[in-house]
Amino acid sequence: MLTILGFTMIATFLVLIMLKKMSPIAALVLIPALFCVFVGKGAKLGDYVIDGVTSLAPTAAMLMFAIVYFGVMIDVGLFDPIVRGILKFCKADPLRIVVGTAVLAAIVSLDGDGSTTFMITVSAMYPLYKRLKMSLVVMTGVAAMANGVMNTLPWGGPTARAATALKVSASDIFVPMIPALAVGMLAVLVLSYVLGRRERKRLGVLTLDEVLVEEPETETVLVGTGGGDGNKRARTGGSGSGTDADAELPDEDEGFQGLDPDRPTLRPKLYWFNALLTVTLLTAMIMEWLPIPVLFLLGAALALTVNFPHMPDQKARLGAHAENVLNVSGMVFAAAVFTGVLQGTGMVDHMATWLVDNIPDGMGPHMAFVTGVLSIPLTYFMSNDGFYFGILPVLAEAGQAHGVSSLEIARASLVGQPLHMSSPLVPAVYVLVGMAKVEFGDHTRFVVKWAALTSLVVLGAGILFGII
Repeated sequence: MLTILGFTMIATFLVLIMLKKMSPIAALVLIPALFCVFVGKGAKLGDYVIDGVTSLAPTAAMLMFAIVYFGVMIDVGLFDPIVRGILKFCKADPLRIVVGTAVLAAIVSLDGDGSTTFMITVSAMYPLYKRLKMSLVVMTGVAAMANGVMNTLPWGGPTARAATALKVSASDIFVPMIPALAVGMLAVLVLSYVLGRRERKRLGVLTLDEVLVEEPETETVLVGTGGGDGNKRARTGGSGSGTDADAELPDEDEGFQGLDPDRPTLRPKLYWFNALLTVTLLTAMIMEWLPIPVLFLLGAALALTVNFPHMPDQKARLGAHAENVLNVSGMVFAAAVFTGVLQGTGMVDHMATWLVDNIPDGMGPHMAFVTGVLSIPLTYFMSNDGFYFGILPVLAEAGQAHGVSSLEIARASLVGQPLHMSSPLVPAVYVLVGMAKVEFGDHTRFVVKWAALTSLVVLGAGILFGII
């Protein structure tokens, strides 16, 4: 019964947010609360929620102060050279911009933290997508998939969890998987190329000057060299009609001046201080000198104090980023209700047991392949902790009974990470969609099929190379 209710609760949540019948925050809170009553454990709902909130509180704190920190860095112009450098390289070509998004996300993912990756990637690429009126779900989807592949780094989380759960070496898991993961990253780049070609066909190619200048209030004609016919597209500052590509920028986006060289918050004299502070912060995070929430708390306080020594200026910066902070932290605490009910009622355990029990006996010698396939949906529907510490040991034990080593099982368990990074249970994804101003349901509808395909490519490459 708990198995059926667990799958039904997850399916109900996904359907409602994808159809936009409920907001993600409301769905994350109300649906599990309702199912908790169905299970007959409504009296324990408070305990489940408190347990979930307690476990995710450090993550919420980290995200809150990380948003403030990187928001301040955007305000003072730390990432402006990156934006302009990418823009010059991409030459205002939608194809190059989408591929550049994947490359940037992959490079920044080397720090091992998804939230940081998404903050830097979105802050750098968002102005380009908005100025060219490109699809923002393409940006979020590509960034999430690139980060998902790179999330398998030993310090990224999943590999360390698998090594701990199965008592094997993280390097023995990761190093042999490098060829398969490289193929997965190549698949993301190929997909980025395909999506970029689609955007180029829809929008055309603009010149660099046309993108850098602010759009005037009067009609301006920009020439598109893509799409086959080179038709001119008119953009106006007033209300208009037509396709999404020609829509007026929403008012809410007018405040995002990522390319404005004259915004009053710029601190050019403090550029190298801010750069050094950011590098030091990321180094401390990778080296684990202090807990990540503490690092970002200290970093945000220091960045505010040095760049904006006057109290009114500090309050203004905090107020400017308050919406993002509230949206993301609220989503995290709402997700704590969902995870708390799933784990507290035992739904997760029953779902996992049902899946393992229904694996045919004939698949025993192929448990590595089975693990890889199961990792795709399971790491999407549950946290990495739940999968790697709850499910993986059971799969490894079943594999050992048929002569499959724990290392093969551990490697196969990494396959689902490209999809996992878009899971509603991953706090970082709310940073991604929140900063990009994309509806979570729209992101989900777009990315699930492509991320699942990328995961299958990694699995296929692992089998082909004899790694899995």
